[in-house]
Amino acid sequence: MDIRSTTRVLLVAAFVFPALLFSGAASAQDDTQELAKKLSNPIASLISVPFQFNYDSGYGPNDGEKAYVNIQPVIPVSLNADWNMISRTILPVIWQNDVAGPSGEQSGLGDITQSLFFSPSKPTESGIVWGVGPVFLVPTATDDLLGGGKWGAGPTAVVLKQSHGWTVGMLANHIWSFAGDSDRNDISSTFLQPFVSYTTKDAWTFTLNTESSYNWEAETWSVPINFQIAKLVVVDKQPISLFAGVRYWAESPDSGPDGFGFRTGITLLFPKK
Repeated sequence: MDIRSTTRVLLVAAFVFPALLFSGAASAQDDTQELAKKLSNPIASLISVPFQFNYDSGYGPNDGEKAYVNIQPVIPVSLNADWNMISRTILPVIWQNDVAGPSGEQSGLGDITQSLFFSPSKPTESGIVWGVGPVFLVPTATDDLLGGGKWGAGPTAVVLKQSHGWTVGMLANHIWSFAGDSDRNDISSTFLQPFVSYTTKDAWTFTLNTESSYNWEAETWSVPINFQIAKLVVVDKQPISLFAGVRYWAESPDSGPDGFGFRTGITLLFPKK
C-alpha cells in the first residue's frame, strides 16, 4: 500500500471508527468523571493516545480543502517524588487539495511537533498546575507542500487550574527554525491555546478554546475558535473518550482557511493500575 492509500485509510478510520464505537459503548456505567477531568489537563499523569480528525476548506483562491489526522500520544514519566516529565507528540497524517494555490492533491505525513513539559507532581497550594520545557519541530513531511522543511526549537509552557468540574488554562509555545532546507522560508511562530472546559458527573466534557498562531515572518494570524463535546466511556475495561466539535475561523491568512471546519476522533486512555 503506498503512502497516499495509507493516508486515506487513516483519515477514514479516524472519522468513522468513533461513531461505530460509540454505538456499542453507551451502556458502560463506570464512574469515569475523574479520568475525563484528567483529559482536560494537557500534562496530567495519564498515558493517552488521541486520534484527532480535522477538516477545513476555503484555502486560497481555488477554495482548497484539507483533511488530517493528528496522532497525539501523551506519555508522562516520573522523574522523582517531586517532578514529572510529560512527552506530547503531534504527528499529522494529511490529505489536501489546492491548498497552496492550484497545486493539486497531496497526501502523506506532515512535520512532527514534539513537546517536553517538566511539571511538579503535585499542584500548588492554590491548585495551580504548571509545566515548562522545550518544543521541537522535526521535518518529517513526505511532500514539500505538507511541511516547512526546517528543524525548529523553542520554549513551551502550560498553566491551568481545575475546580468543581471546571478546567481553565493556557498552553503556549514559540518555535524558531535553526536548520533545514536553505531554500525554504524561515520559521518564527507563536502558538497560543487558552482553554476552558466543564466535565459533568457522568463524564461529558464541554470545551471552548482557540488554537491561535502568529507567523512572525509573514506577520499573519490564524485564529480558529473551537467548541467540542466529549464523552468518556469504558469498553471491555478500556477507557475511551469520543469527541466531536466545530470551529470557526475568526482570522486567517489570505491563503485560508475560512468559514467553518469540524473535528472528531477518539482518545485511548491507559490509567495507572
